[in-house]
Amino acid sequence: MMQTVYIRPIALAESPQSEEGEAIRLGGGLVYASRFALIVRQGGKVVSRQRIGVGEMPAALATLPDALAADAAAQWENLRRVHPPLACGARMLRLDQPQIMGILNVTPDSFSDGGQFLDKPDAALDHAHAMLSAGAGIVDVGGESTRPGAAAVWEGDEVKRVVPVIERLGASGAAISIDARRSTVIEAALAAGAHIVNDVSAMRHDTRTAEIVAASGAPVVLMHAPGAEGDLHADGEYTDVVLDVFDALRERRDYARSAGIARDKILLDPGIGFGKSLADNLALINALPLFHALGQPLFFGASRKRMIGALSNEVPAHQRMGGSLMLAVKAMDAGCQMIRVHDVAETVQAFHVWRGLRDAALTDFSQLA
Repeated sequence: MMQTVYIRPIALAESPQSEEGEAIRLGGGLVYASRFALIVRQGGKVVSRQRIGVGEMPAALATLPDALAADAAAQWENLRRVHPPLACGARMLRLDQPQIMGILNVTPDSFSDGGQFLDKPDAALDHAHAMLSAGAGIVDVGGESTRPGAAAVWEGDEVKRVVPVIERLGASGAAISIDARRSTVIEAALAAGAHIVNDVSAMRHDTRTAEIVAASGAPVVLMHAPGAEGDLHADGEYTDVVLDVFDALRERRDYARSAGIARDKILLDPGIGFGKSLADNLALINALPLFHALGQPLFFGASRKRMIGALSNEVPAHQRMGGSLMLAVKAMDAGCQMIRVHDVAETVQAFHVWRGLRDAALTDFSQLA
């Protein structure tokens, strides 16, 4: 029975000097890890787990069977991989620190802001510009709700919702992503000026998507969702949710690369809230640093999601800012490169404080005295 290996960071450090150099920089960002779990599983079950320090890792990898050693070495290299900026028209999104993505839903039924901007292009643009002025690096435009139980929308209507907003927003020089899973919508959005494709189906919903993305050269976000076709939330059964999602994202990464999409154009999203229980979501968020071992920038979206309500006396979506900020900072601590949020100004402020703390830790050499 085939075995698989995983290198999970389990101890994060403020700075490399706090560990006297025995720490690695995760994903080219401002987060460092000093200890790791070297995990092997077989048939879905973990069969071994070792705690390894940075200095001990080469020797530990050398003891692995040949069938695992190459993958483990690649993961060790991936954890330290520095990601180049993403080109978004005239703008470059640097990935050496978190980028905040603002959400713009032009839908009637999205779980938090459905109906606010549907058929209201001036209001949608005003909201987008407000998010950009507040510090969003990019705006994510979506015309289809993917909440559980959402009604299906004809792709022609979806195009009519997103294209006018993208065209007008693009004229201002903004960086734009299209939140869609249908190839016709993605193709129209890219032609209208979108720069990044954010596909919640990880290009499983539509076989043409990979071809369109590869030909365009646009970066693509591949999100994990267990369901297929109409219900992305179906079939959420896991042996180990963290390792199962890791394996699924690895398969999607490899599929994208085999379709001709450049490695530096692929971002990965664990899909918080999609076909996952509260316990599943919490496990994934606690394990976010592991996903750097896939070697791609990490995308995180948990803003106002139901898990926050589940932990907060079922408060409605518009009252979940505090939980959203907590999860955004957790993603920053894990080294995620892009964080998708509703409350941009507040998240950007949290980021500035987080960045100040990181800078102070990196420039504090007193512990070496």
